Parts: sequence; C-alpha cells; structure tokens
Amino acid sequence: MSGSGTTGGEDPSLAYGKETPVQTAIWRLRSRGCWSDAAALLTPHATDPAAALQRAALLIERCLYTEKGWAEAEEALRAAEAVAHDDEERGAAACERGYLAYASTLLGVRDRADEARAALGRAAALIGPSAQGRPLLDFRRGLIAQNLGDSPQAARAAYRRAHAGATAQDDLLLLSFTWRHLAGLALRDGELAEARHGFAESLRIREELGYLVGTAPALASLADTETEPEAGRLRAEARRLFRLLGGVPTWLAGQLTARPAV
Repeated sequence: MSGSGTTGGEDPSLAYGKETPVQTAIWRLRSRGCWSDAAALLTPHATDPAAALQRAALLIERCLYTEKGWAEAEEALRAAEAVAHDDEERGAAACERGYLAYASTLLGVRDRADEARAALGRAAALIGPSAQGRPLLDFRRGLIAQNLGDSPQAARAAYRRAHAGATAQDDLLLLSFTWRHLAGLALRDGELAEARHGFAESLRIREELGYLVGTAPALASLADTETEPEAGRLRAEARRLFRLLGGVPTWLAGQLTARPAV
C-alpha cells in the first residue's frame, strides 16, 4: 500500500472541531487513535441517527488503522442503518457500508469489492451533488478506483471533485486527505514538485488541526519526495509519532523502513 507515496487506509470519516463538549472530546480521542473511547461517548445516544452513524464511522476507522475490531464495526453499522430515516441518513449509512467493505478488501480480511462498489453506488443515488456528504463520497469512490480498480485516471477525477467540494465546505480535514492522495498520484507519475507540494499541504493542515494519528503518515509521504538529510529527519519524526501512538496506523510500519533517498 506504500508504493504511491500514500495509502488507501486513511479516510476523513468524521467531522472535527464541533463546538460542543462531547464532540470536542470525541475529536481529541479520535485524533490520538482512541477510537473505542470516542465511540463509547456516543453509546447513550444509540437511537439518534447522527450519533449512531458517527459511532459506526469511528469503529470502521479503527479497523483501517489497527486491522482489528471488524465485528464490532459491523454491529455498529447495522445499528446505524436500522435507525436511518431519510435519504440523506440512508445515503450516509451506505457510504459507511461501502467503506467498511472496501477496508476489508484492501487489508485482505475478505474480498468485498463488489459490495463496496454497490454500496457507494447506492450512496451516490441518495446523496445529492451539493449535499454535505458528497465530497466524502467522491473521495471514497476515488479510493476504490485507485486501490481496487487500478484506475488512476478515475481516481484523480474523483479526488479532484472531493477536493473542490471540501474547499467549498471549508472542510480542512478532508482537504488534508485530498491533497495527500492527489500528491500520491503525482508521485506515481513522476511529478515530484507537485507531489512535494501536495504532501506538504496535507502535513501542514494535519499539524494545525492536531490530527496526530494522521501526522506520521503525512511525514513519511513527504519524506518520499525529499533528499537527505531532510528525508531522514522526516522519517525519524514519523517513527517517533508511530511509536508514541502504539504502532498505528499498522500499515505505516513498512513505509518507515529505511529506503534510498529520492
């Protein structure tokens, strides 16, 4: 998953910076890789569609970063699907369904590629082009095109749509992901300056937001575009954060091994 300078294992599935004590606590826990603790804060609100979906999204993200907890994520997602009432809520749940199936396929747990594509297709039919959830859906469709369909052109188009939507909505966290994945495609095409700029923007945003669990991957990817000694410095900082967070995201371990400078 590291050959393009990025990975399909990340995803900005939740909102951040909401001005309520519970949402602030959830963001702080999530940004430090404490997904179970964050999800527990939402358990008392299990019948609320938004809370149920957010809890499922947290547990699905945990699967991506730790490669564990699949059954609990599936149970939470089914609960969110059961309480969804309107098209927007059903579309958001379908988007999470597609992402969970994508994650299972990507990490070699079980091949659910057809389910992932079908679920995101349902989500696209339910989530309008100008709806708040559309940029995230576009981003996830890009992940499937790149990592399951081996179609970088389709992935780039989807990432650009997501990038434009995130810009319009001022969704900085999602922008950190679109910058990162567009940079990964640029690096794959040998566009080193474009890749370096995109990875640097992603890292800057994540540091400003305090998104600690996503900072080590951003550092490692930027290192792939630098020469020594800067590349070594970036990887050393990424390794420090990786150890600090207890070895998550798990897929980053291989990317942090020593490699020749670019």
